[in-house]
Amino acid sequence: MEYLKQKRILIVDDELALLEMVTSFLTDNGFQYIQTAQTMKEAIRVADDFKPEFAILDVMLPDGSGFDLLEQLREKADYPVLFLTARGEDEDKLTGFDMGADDYLVKPFLPKELIFRITAILKRSYKGENPQVPLRHCKIDFERAVIVKKGEDLPLTAKEFALLSALYRQAGRIVTIDALCEAAWGENPFGYENSLMAHIRRIREKIEANPSQPVSLLTVKGLGYKLIVEEA
Repeated sequence: MEYLKQKRILIVDDELALLEMVTSFLTDNGFQYIQTAQTMKEAIRVADDFKPEFAILDVMLPDGSGFDLLEQLREKADYPVLFLTARGEDEDKLTGFDMGADDYLVKPFLPKELIFRITAILKRSYKGENPQVPLRHCKIDFERAVIVKKGEDLPLTAKEFALLSALYRQAGRIVTIDALCEAAWGENPFGYENSLMAHIRRIREKIEANPSQPVSLLTVKGLGYKLIVEEA
């Protein structure tokens, strides 16, 4: 279910090495949208901007507990949470579950087990979600990585999929050229502007009735692009 890997994931732990390790596990398994924090205060700030759809929390943080953090995060949004911590006492587990945590994994852990648990939680939490996104003249099927247009499936390339995913996450809002290049080409996206324009043209050929007069993927001159999603 590729569309589940488009979920925004927040990881909170005071150990930088663990943050880097878990981020690496997730990116190696296809998850693209990840933010990290090392304190409660930083996590709340990041969550306000990032708007996560899943969180991995440590219990012991420098400025409070993961339980307190979960309570504050849940005041603003309700999304699944996994506790990943060295504290494996039954009382801590019961506290976490009582507060609404979806799972509790004790360090040290196997990377495959972490990915398995995250995937299982996402499937349970977002099982009713429709991965088909309606545009004016077609639908994007993120699960199958195709454009459904006039009864025909038009496959997306990996770069087209990455660009449409980034645009969909900010649907109706401008996504900058730099942000799109980073989504498709990684952390050093400089010099890919011409390649981006070529990919945008190919995407428009698949999603628009008239690629020369786009109504779904619009150019915002000098800034970037935005995707216009229709109401289902």
